[in-house]
Amino acid sequence: MRLALAQLNPLVGDLEGNGQRILAAAERARAGGADLVLTPELSLWGYPPRDLLLRPALIQRQEKVLASLAAACQDDLALLVGVAEPVVGPRQPGLYNALALVQRGRWRHVCRKRLLPTYDVFDERRYFLPGEAPALLELEVGGRPWRLGLTICEDLWVEETLRSRWPDAVDPIADLVPSRIDLLLNLSASPFGRGKGEVRQALAARAAARLGAPVVYLNQVGGNDELVFDGASFVVDGAGRPLLQLACAAEDLGVWDAGPPAATSPGAATATTPAAPPDPWEQLLRVLVLGVRDYVAKCGFQRALLGLSGGIDSALVAVIAAAALGPERVEGLRMPSPFSSAGSLDDADALAGRLGLRTATLPIAPLMEAFAAALSAGLGAPPRGVTEENLQSRIRGTLLMAVANDKGGLLLSTGNKSELAVGYCTLYGDMNGGLAVIGDLYKTTISGLCDWLDGPASGPCRAALGLPPNGELIGVAIRTKPPSAELRPDQRDSDSLPDYAVLDPLLKACIEEMRMPEELVARGADRELVARVAGLLRRAEFKRRQAAPVLKVSDRAFGSGWRMPIASA
Repeated sequence: MRLALAQLNPLVGDLEGNGQRILAAAERARAGGADLVLTPELSLWGYPPRDLLLRPALIQRQEKVLASLAAACQDDLALLVGVAEPVVGPRQPGLYNALALVQRGRWRHVCRKRLLPTYDVFDERRYFLPGEAPALLELEVGGRPWRLGLTICEDLWVEETLRSRWPDAVDPIADLVPSRIDLLLNLSASPFGRGKGEVRQALAARAAARLGAPVVYLNQVGGNDELVFDGASFVVDGAGRPLLQLACAAEDLGVWDAGPPAATSPGAATATTPAAPPDPWEQLLRVLVLGVRDYVAKCGFQRALLGLSGGIDSALVAVIAAAALGPERVEGLRMPSPFSSAGSLDDADALAGRLGLRTATLPIAPLMEAFAAALSAGLGAPPRGVTEENLQSRIRGTLLMAVANDKGGLLLSTGNKSELAVGYCTLYGDMNGGLAVIGDLYKTTISGLCDWLDGPASGPCRAALGLPPNGELIGVAIRTKPPSAELRPDQRDSDSLPDYAVLDPLLKACIEEMRMPEELVARGADRELVARVAGLLRRAEFKRRQAAPVLKVSDRAFGSGWRMPIASA
């Protein structure tokens, strides 16, 4: 059997358009001699469709699109499509997360997802009922029968100890063992996370060993709101060894020859030398670029705008935007105040020159004076301290939004996760924007990524993304300067915050590991520092609730995967 892995980038809710994408992939697969075409989880809808699934008219439209797919597939080529299957009867929710088989002018449901995630960004039990039985698909190819085990995304994410911990828990892999399948197919929509690719490979290898059969893992690719799906689909043999690897952060179609049926010994499948996995820094960069590119395109914007301060955060966002959209579609605004250093202005200009960005300069000193004069009547004196500092940020945010409105562009926020965590950011100021590009990157992670970008190892990746392949990109001056918002003379971030090398591990423990302060103290952290950081994290919740969507790249990002109360103790 020859399988085609169609790693697609759907537009959520575009049933007809996604259907055409699936048909185009099927045509390519047919030309390559494929017998079965695999598409990702909910490929007809795009993942996650969220409350679009609650619209009856869209469920009815899905039936028409499936009928048109069947009408276009009159031959023996089989096609597995991710769909929302209506539940028969009054049970709620009224849908299954399912797969449909399209072949010979007809279609039918063949698999229902059994494990429905309700953690992090997932809320599938809001929309779906779990499937109740293992899915086994029998296909005849070339006069020979094939027994295919079908699973959907989370169904693969089981552990060998699952039943010992929860005796009544469902284990979709164990339930397929008695069927002695020839292949396990897992069709997924799994968002990117740092280190997640290795976890997927390990889970597939474990399933292959339990089943004694190769495992095909097909993942969605593309950015949908704050989630970015990295693709990186693969095939492993019955011993868990890699046979095929598809692209990271790009649409791809891979064809794999599975060999004769019932060939379940570890080396039986026809091996293809897999591509080496990309460097982790390259993976991260490519995913962020894809997230920006798709957010801009799928939301209907033509260009992007950001504030260029000369600091490392705005420099990295500028690089990502230039790679995602092309420098001709990105504009940087320099908005110097009396406290802006000459070095920062020069660094911003040099960065724009290296990237080929258009820039404009809007000095804010006159606006600061006007605001101070207007506020003096109400305050009894000119604004001072944090009030004056926040005014500068809000003036800049107002100018950026005005230019974005006038030019129809998307304003990119340049704040990082460390700042969002402790509230070192200004509502209606530097938090303005439609997308927080690096809002899930700690300051230390940003430094590491920028060091890699300026190193020789990044050259091929930079060239592939349309960035200058040689020489400094971020620039040593930007990478090595002490972090500063430059809102008062000689200001440094360290005036208000612990050093990021100390702060970020504490934040990661509080946010991604959900540790309590006393646990961190027991690990050896300073009690007063932990109490201070935990207090800052809690008090900044109201700001994060009003922040732009954050591109998720970690185990727990601010946004839909972080649901903390604002008023809490």
